[in-house]
Amino acid sequence: MRSPGTITKRDSSARIRPARTEEADALSALCLRSKAHWGYDAAFLALCVDSLRVGEESIRGGYVFVAAGDDDRPVAVYELAVANAAADLAKLFVDPSAIGRGIGRRLFAHAAQRARATGCHEMTILSDPNAAAFYAAMGATFARMAPSDAVPGRMLPLYRLVLASGGVATITTS
Repeated sequence: MRSPGTITKRDSSARIRPARTEEADALSALCLRSKAHWGYDAAFLALCVDSLRVGEESIRGGYVFVAAGDDDRPVAVYELAVANAAADLAKLFVDPSAIGRGIGRRLFAHAAQRARATGCHEMTILSDPNAAAFYAAMGATFARMAPSDAVPGRMLPLYRLVLASGGVATITTS
């Protein structure tokens, strides 16, 4: 028996929908599980808890979306922060049970399209080093190293995606 919310080959086209406020704690836990997947120790993960928290206010703001499995449980989440003509991909996490099924790619494309629809011209991503190749493959370009929002003294790659009019220039979801 598979665990709730997992994606199988049959349902790998998980439905993307707005997050619900009652899912905030479960989404925060999903973000933490996803981060832990990369082998970080407990002390490091403890430093990340606040930055990985998905808040009810963010969900109510309409910028948190999930990919839900066939039982409607979230298996991935993203959060946008939008200001002026720029968006920041504040979070994009896939549950370890769903990694490698194209869910992250679909969520990234959805986030970029959503950012463009709100009038944004670019989207920035402060990337975990383990996700840097993913963002580059999605068409984002390395901008510079920037301070971590969770771990004092840690520098992370910052990526930038230029959004084209009418959609996203380099994103495909196939």
